[in-house]
Amino acid sequence: MKTQYLPGLVLFLMALNLQAAVVTEQVSYREGDTVMKGLIAYDDSVIGKRPGVLVVHEWWGHNDYARKRAAMLAEMGYTALAVDMYGEGKTASHPEDAGKFSGAVMSNMPVAKARFESAMTTLKHHATVDGDKIAAIGYCFGGGVVLAMARMGVDLKGVASFHGSVGTKSPVQKGQVKAKVRVFNGADDPFVPAEQIAAFKQEMDTAGVDYKFVNYPGVKHSFTNPGADEFGKKFNLPLAYDADADKASWAETKLFFEEIFR
Repeated sequence: MKTQYLPGLVLFLMALNLQAAVVTEQVSYREGDTVMKGLIAYDDSVIGKRPGVLVVHEWWGHNDYARKRAAMLAEMGYTALAVDMYGEGKTASHPEDAGKFSGAVMSNMPVAKARFESAMTTLKHHATVDGDKIAAIGYCFGGGVVLAMARMGVDLKGVASFHGSVGTKSPVQKGQVKAKVRVFNGADDPFVPAEQIAAFKQEMDTAGVDYKFVNYPGVKHSFTNPGADEFGKKFNLPLAYDADADKASWAETKLFFEEIFR
């Protein structure tokens, strides 16, 4: 008799599994006169409100890689917003343009903060999100952005930077940073020199920030992005994907989120 009902049970479980899917939504939000175009991802099988995570793109702009990371976070049970920091969802296909786009943002931190906070407000107001539990992660340019937002006292539970710049012209004061901080860096990344790392650690220690800096030996810039090797060869840049460092840093991030959202 038991085997008689087994196929029906299997079909039922398969149906449940098919119903559980990551949903993505194109979203537009404004900062001043600039329209920002992002993407929200969440698992529609998760019941109730959940923490939200902002994903800030590399200097290439709001592309498939940032959206992929948002979907991965949705699979973990969070609602994620792949942020647009350049406006109109624009992307760069050449380092010269990427440098211009990212430099324009980072040279005007009040505007950068306004754009970030506009995205944060959009995420907080999403029907699936617990607005009291917001974190941010960023890659390359985005890593520098999320660290800058933490330094500026933005109300985040935590930030995680992947192969991002850790330098600053405005070191934080004690008590200024509300977020817990995690930095994942390639030890052979020429864009993040040893003196910059030392200054960052001293800054965090002096300001009493809850932080962790992870340096992966032999790892270069953009180590989490499988497309890094192609970009590196095409533009003669010191970029290289590292599967082990990618896997390890993501595992650390999962534990980090479990800690801050507990």
